Amino acid sequence: MRLTFPNTMAPPSEDANAVAGSGGVVLGEARTNHEGRKALLLVRGNEDTRELEELARTMGISIVETVDQSGMSDPRTYLGSGRLQDIADERASVVSGHPWKGVDLVIIHTNATPRQLVGISEVLNVEIWDRVRLLLALFTAHASSVEARTQVRIAQLQSDRTVLREVVQRQTTGERAGFGGGGVTALQAVLANLSRELTNLRRRQRKHLNAQREHRRQRTRSGAMTVGFVGYTNAGKSSLFQRLSGKPVLVQDQLFSTLETTVGRMEKSPRILLADTIGFIDNIPNATLSAFKATIAEAINADLTLVLLDASDSLPEVQRKLETTQREVMERQHEDGEPLDERPSPTVVLTKLDLVEDDQLQSAIRAVEAAGFDTPLALSTHTGEGVEALQELIRKRLFGEPSQLIIQPPNKHQMDASERIIADVYDHGMVDQNEISDEGTVHMVVWLTRTSQAQLTARWKSRIDIK
Repeated sequence: MRLTFPNTMAPPSEDANAVAGSGGVVLGEARTNHEGRKALLLVRGNEDTRELEELARTMGISIVETVDQSGMSDPRTYLGSGRLQDIADERASVVSGHPWKGVDLVIIHTNATPRQLVGISEVLNVEIWDRVRLLLALFTAHASSVEARTQVRIAQLQSDRTVLREVVQRQTTGERAGFGGGGVTALQAVLANLSRELTNLRRRQRKHLNAQREHRRQRTRSGAMTVGFVGYTNAGKSSLFQRLSGKPVLVQDQLFSTLETTVGRMEKSPRILLADTIGFIDNIPNATLSAFKATIAEAINADLTLVLLDASDSLPEVQRKLETTQREVMERQHEDGEPLDERPSPTVVLTKLDLVEDDQLQSAIRAVEAAGFDTPLALSTHTGEGVEALQELIRKRLFGEPSQLIIQPPNKHQMDASERIIADVYDHGMVDQNEISDEGTVHMVVWLTRTSQAQLTARWKSRIDIK
């Protein structure tokens, strides 16, 4: 959705301006493909813009120039009013061959306030994105399922509503504008429609969240265990998911290639489910992030949570991402209300092992241990190194050591066929070996939770022995 506003002080642009928000009232077509667009990047101070530039490249947007200004950001226009007017004057005088020729977007390197967004738009008369709106445009381009589109739409409307309120406040200051002076303005009507759409979308999202909870309860009752992948975007979650499950998913060296939850079974482990979800990124406002709560919950509330870190990052970056991810996981587990002490503590996995030297890897391992985690496991989904060790680790974290299980032949106290008991064991656990002796005794190696062990022992009594 375009976030430009009619400029009452400047002549109209050749491009059709669009009012933020919708409710069925949008001037201009919502755009999802931004490939080939050119943009200016506005920056205050000596800020690191690499992450934002990577987000723009992921969408195919070319940043032709970075315009920076020292000092604190202006609460009204981010850059100083003089500098902003210089940008407007240069845009107005662009000729063929100028680097700014074809620029139709300005990106601000901050989570801008509604006042700043509207203020910049009034001066530059061009489409304006801040960091949040860049992320939302990226989410819109990648959303493929109903779940993802609902989440993105909620986040968009929440963000647009704050800007609309700023526009309404400016238009209704002083004289009373509207249909006859005392009525509501057109923008106020749009704002009311937007709020109604938000209410309907949230109701739909609650239904989806309840359905997800019910699916998790059904999986728990069936004895299946879930492993959730969390971590920063582009940490290798989808690549690892595909390697462990064999299930094809979108794997790209791009930020936010995954927006919805994907669940698949771990190969050779039919009772272990894997959940791949959206990645974390810095400085997303809570109101925006909350729209993706249902997606994140699938991994956060799993029986085992794997925290994935890119081992090729610098040590300060590994430490920062680890701390942020740990805080995010703990906070959302507390929000869910389930007892934390009943879940295994998160396990850290260092990915992209093939891209790091041993010294860098050891530094990352020490950083993880210093943060209070167990020694992390390092792997490469590209070469396969460490993948089997992770599969073994997952089984042990969920089920403990495999049990030696013996099923005695039928006797006068329990005449049930051994095949019935074997089927029950398969329903409760993950069988590695199954051998039957000439006397009819069954020897099995099986991964079982303590609860499943107690249930099998109580049901089959003298017929079964678990060691």
